[in-house]
Amino acid sequence: MIKALFIDLSGVLYTGSKAISGAADALDKARQSGLHLRFVTNTSRLTRRQILTDLKALGFVLPAAELFTAPAAAHAWLRQKQLRPFCLIHQNIQSEFSDLIQSEPNAVIIGDAEQDFCYDKLNRAFQLCQQGAPLLGIGCNRYFKLDEQLLMDAGPFIKAIEYAASTRAVILGKPSADFFMQVLASTDLQADQVLMIGDDIYGDVEGAVQAGLQGCLVHTGKYQPGDEYKISLAHINADSFVEAVDYAVSQRGS
Repeated sequence: MIKALFIDLSGVLYTGSKAISGAADALDKARQSGLHLRFVTNTSRLTRRQILTDLKALGFVLPAAELFTAPAAAHAWLRQKQLRPFCLIHQNIQSEFSDLIQSEPNAVIIGDAEQDFCYDKLNRAFQLCQQGAPLLGIGCNRYFKLDEQLLMDAGPFIKAIEYAASTRAVILGKPSADFFMQVLASTDLQADQVLMIGDDIYGDVEGAVQAGLQGCLVHTGKYQPGDEYKISLAHINADSFVEAVDYAVSQRGS
């Protein structure tokens, strides 16, 4: 029984600057079927407003309340703890954290910082964590796909600081169970009534299944042949988002 869909964005609804064929119509079908929809992304190069604007340009219109991003979850965590972050993040989302005091940092947050992943800044993050500052990760993905290339994501850099400083990061975003539970709380449903659809076998599918959700791996985006065999947890495979929605609608609970 499926009553809700958690939907990854890049690689599922679109790749690069193009919508995946049939994805917009499939999304309409899912909404009209009565399924609850939530959009969950670790994207850390765009603000929420930019994400919504770009989706609209691609033909995907969704209420802001349905969008859950890892940067927003990280910001909320830092505000709740009243911490001053050292932000090693992409320049495009610096504004998302500009309201937080960042002088004399006592926390470290790492996202996809692109060219800012230089020795000096990584070493600063290491020094702060070694001194006891908590390490916060905007997701922990290994890589992502952009312009038909696989590029390193923030995960490997987070792991490097964990190793060097003998610490453990708090991950806000996929595959964190806490992140999935935060999104689940907005639906008033049980975890096993939700199907997470994504192109990342680890961040999307494995993370969701470990959190008690159902998982569906779509063979688009950064999917690589054989990814479906990299985890032993039961999950669904679909050629695309269109096929995943058809499956979900056929399994929809009343």
